Amino acid sequence: MMKNRICVIFTGGTIGSFAEGKTVDLRHENKSILLELYREKYGSEIEFDEFRPLDILSENVQFTDLDAMAACLRAVNKKKYDGVIMTHGTDTLCFTAGLFSQIFCDIEIPVVFVSALHPLNDARSKGVENFAGAVDFIEHEQLGGVYVSFKNEGENLKIHLASRVIFAEQISGRCESVLDLPLCELIDGQFVYTSGAHMPSKEQLLQKRNPYGAYALCKDIVTIRARSFLDFSYYNFGAKKPRAALIELYHSGTVCTAGEETNVLNFIEYCRELGITVILAPVDSVARVYSSALELKDKCVIGYDMSFEMTVIKVMLALGSGKDIVEELEKNYFFEKIN
Repeated sequence: MMKNRICVIFTGGTIGSFAEGKTVDLRHENKSILLELYREKYGSEIEFDEFRPLDILSENVQFTDLDAMAACLRAVNKKKYDGVIMTHGTDTLCFTAGLFSQIFCDIEIPVVFVSALHPLNDARSKGVENFAGAVDFIEHEQLGGVYVSFKNEGENLKIHLASRVIFAEQISGRCESVLDLPLCELIDGQFVYTSGAHMPSKEQLLQKRNPYGAYALCKDIVTIRARSFLDFSYYNFGAKKPRAALIELYHSGTVCTAGEETNVLNFIEYCRELGITVILAPVDSVARVYSSALELKDKCVIGYDMSFEMTVIKVMLALGSGKDIVEELEKNYFFEKIN
């Protein structure tokens, strides 16, 4: 019987690091401790081929690093493997995984990102379990597309749609999907899928998807997070202006529209005069609208029904690729839309 074969692309991150005292740093390994630990615990029924396009901590990721990761995945012979596992740091996991969910939305074999909150030589690390979950998902589910395998402390391992993963929770580092809805959960050795109106069916996941096409990322953006007493007047773009300003709204789809310096409407008008596109997100398209937000949809662009993280990715791709922002925010390349 032929063994399953998986391509593993190592990029660094905590899962590729070691702990020494109170410091965590990269191992810069030539052979994979992760694969050795996996084989010790789960056996060697899978053949792995390894690639290392880069070795960095994910908080230091640059555009050229993303290009190197994408080029490595693009060069993989998809007919040779059952799937691809990419190791990555947790800090910027949601951005890279989300980006790949768009530009590789039509990939016909599963690509699963794995990471760890603690180095593999730390007893608290779930790195091996996350890797094993990715292997099981590739071996048994056989779904094309891009995913994230992650086990939070005290929970079952979950497989997330890469297009819905949000930034790790502060302090704890918990990895979740928007609305806390993973694609599936590993229960008693079986992947149990999350059902409901917000979730794609397995049949939908198996359908062919249109490719994203040629792409480039634009870095000329600024992101702002709504907070109490946020003073927009500090954002003075006289010396250097972005092409777009993205504002992460409160959970209710609101941001301050009172006062002077704290009034987002004044900031939107300031950006309009400079030719800067303002995008507000996330907004639930079927939710009631607060009176404070009634004017907003007519004065700027709204990112509906997806995470703020995905809105940022779509805007960067649209601006970099010469596509219309509004049209791209309306598209649904890999189930990023929740409604």
